Amino acid sequence: MDLTHKHARIIKTEAQRLGFLSCGMSKADFLEEEAPRLEAWLNAGHHGSMAYMERHFDKRLDPRRLVPGAKSVISLLYNYFPEQTQRQETYKISKYAYGEDYHFVVRDKLKELMAFINEQIGAVQGRVFVDSAPVLEKAWAAKSGLGWLGKNTNIISKQVGSFFFLAELIIDLDLPEDGPATDHCGQCTACIDACPTQAIIAPYVVDGSKCISHLTIELKSEIPSDFSGQMDDWMFGCDVCQDVCPWNRFSKPHNEPRFKPKPELLQRDKTQWRELTEEVFGQLFEKSPVQRTRFEGLMRNIKFLED
Repeated sequence: MDLTHKHARIIKTEAQRLGFLSCGMSKADFLEEEAPRLEAWLNAGHHGSMAYMERHFDKRLDPRRLVPGAKSVISLLYNYFPEQTQRQETYKISKYAYGEDYHFVVRDKLKELMAFINEQIGAVQGRVFVDSAPVLEKAWAAKSGLGWLGKNTNIISKQVGSFFFLAELIIDLDLPEDGPATDHCGQCTACIDACPTQAIIAPYVVDGSKCISHLTIELKSEIPSDFSGQMDDWMFGCDVCQDVCPWNRFSKPHNEPRFKPKPELLQRDKTQWRELTEEVFGQLFEKSPVQRTRFEGLMRNIKFLED
């Protein structure tokens, strides 16, 4: 076994020990196939109000512009599939937001992995990324063989479905490429058929401006009245295209204590959500991704669902 393969094995073993579902590796090169796709998606306005997607176009496509001297991208998956979900007939929160914000949880794990690499392999320069910089995470996860880009534009794994976070280390260490996974969506259109706002406008193309996750989280202005009656009771994010995906029958509950929801969050009914106070919001969603909408944003979403 040559040194690069030995290093890869050491890193993958530690990633597993830290609780990552899987770990794959790619060369830190320019994403040639992604460039025209990203440009067309932006030109069509499918990023909605997410103006930040237009910035740093070159950095999104070339990791060496983010980390000078980068040689490898290590992609990782971290499970967030919950053991219990919210009660029936209530205003819904995306499963990834049940517990503590993943940015903190997964970043801590990545820092541990980076420290381990420096300890075991030597002085390796690089950066850790958890949805925190212009990195095309899905493209790297697919290139690294962790799954394929599904028709709902989520990364899907044959082994574990799609309820996981993506994260990366971009480092100046040479590692072998794992190669891409093959697409196993086949003729299935479950996600396209089930999307409440028809945001999946073609296989593998999501119009972000129509996506419930965008409307309830990213959009800071009023939700357009066109979406009235189409939001399927989602007040923060949306899981529909994942819930209906046949591959998610292989999802298994996570064992990350920091992702455990407060029992009260799972039990609240619509009336209790409507009567939510700012104080209770602060208690329920301390360190939660739901803080992104702030109290006013969540109440705007609930009010829209009622109208």
